[in-house]
Amino acid sequence: MADLSQEDDDAALVERCRRGDASAWTTLVKRYQRLVYAIVTRAGFDDHGAADVFQTVFSRLVEHLPRLAQPERLQAWIVTTAKREALRAREIGRRTVSMSRDEDDDMPGLEDTVADDAPLAEEQLSELQQLHRLRLGLDRLDQRCRTLLLLVFRDEDEKLGYDEVARRMDMPAGSLGPTRARCLGKLRKLVEGA
Repeated sequence: MADLSQEDDDAALVERCRRGDASAWTTLVKRYQRLVYAIVTRAGFDDHGAADVFQTVFSRLVEHLPRLAQPERLQAWIVTTAKREALRAREIGRRTVSMSRDEDDDMPGLEDTVADDAPLAEEQLSELQQLHRLRLGLDRLDQRCRTLLLLVFRDEDEKLGYDEVARRMDMPAGSLGPTRARCLGKLRKLVEGA
């Protein structure tokens, strides 16, 4: 099982960031970048808009890092900030008009790019957070388990048969089931501990 040392803990990363440890900041950003992008794109932003909100979220984190009261709740702070910044950016976007209506007519498909006005549903947010924990768990698994699980649980259109997975893993097809079960057990422990 992967080592979940103190440096993997959000509170420890925050403390290291406060001391100016650049590698801790890099780890922290990598840990939460997919979650922030997922929240922002679900709010209806394109890649460019999502990148702007992403940058704002982490700029706010730099500002608040010295006085962050509960560093162990960093994920909740990031999620809340991402939602607020996405809503703020959307509101600013509504008030900003960059082209006339006549110019809109010259750009087919533009009417399809309007963001959904509905707020992010808590159910969707919960799903995004669970996916984030799952990705973190996969990243912490040993290489063999990670590779096996990624091969077995592919999208339907890319699904591989057990014989092909066994060939790629260089192991007997009959041992895939028990190995998969052990790897899923490891992943479950990592996700529940995150």
